[in-house]
Amino acid sequence: MISAQESRGRFKYDWIVRTRVDGYWTGPLDSRAFKPDSYVVPEGSRFSGLNDRLGIGNRSFSTVALSRLSLLPRLASAGFHDLNSESAFHAQLKVFNISAMELRFPFCTLSDHRYEYPPKWYGVPVASIGSPGPLSGAKCRPCIPSCKGKCMEKLGPRMKNWSGWTEWRNGSLELCDGSRPWQKGWEKIFDEVSGKKAANVRRRVKKMKIEECMKELEGLKRKAEKWNGPDPIEICNLGLVQA
Repeated sequence: MISAQESRGRFKYDWIVRTRVDGYWTGPLDSRAFKPDSYVVPEGSRFSGLNDRLGIGNRSFSTVALSRLSLLPRLASAGFHDLNSESAFHAQLKVFNISAMELRFPFCTLSDHRYEYPPKWYGVPVASIGSPGPLSGAKCRPCIPSCKGKCMEKLGPRMKNWSGWTEWRNGSLELCDGSRPWQKGWEKIFDEVSGKKAANVRRRVKKMKIEECMKELEGLKRKAEKWNGPDPIEICNLGLVQA
């Protein structure tokens, strides 16, 4: 997709930022994250490799970093086997001698998956979106924290280097009970934490009808130079009918 866009526009990207649509950002992306000699990833959540929930690099480094599937034979021939996503990502950069730099970023990854609580040394912590952070891509949800302050002082040191939780010291991390569904009344928690602008958008989408949703997405589709996605009716049905 990147190469096709460059070909159509007759240009080359200097930088490529890989991010996710389920990211909840509490601040802007710092311009200091653009390092010409390194591929930049978030701290924490490394699970024996590198955090792959955000990536920033120049054109050549990004070509390697984004070739997740096509490089698997290359990794196998180099002796890398039985890798998880994070360790495979680390191996990709290592095979091509690309240095990785870990920085802290003000975002987390919204999740409705359930994880064991309290998380064990190999577990997945689920952060409150109200945590002071920055959370660097940790799993998160709106909740009344089940563990913070002195509780985190006891739980935090149990983390192991291989899993690499996000930074928890100095009150930066507050945990939800990730073993349960989202709390009843999460909407109020979200609105209070996220601010007026995001809260207004949430309320508007909550009241949105299929017809209004389709009208907005059709407008977005007309603005797109190339639409490579489901039809608006499918998106609206998934987003509104199943909500």
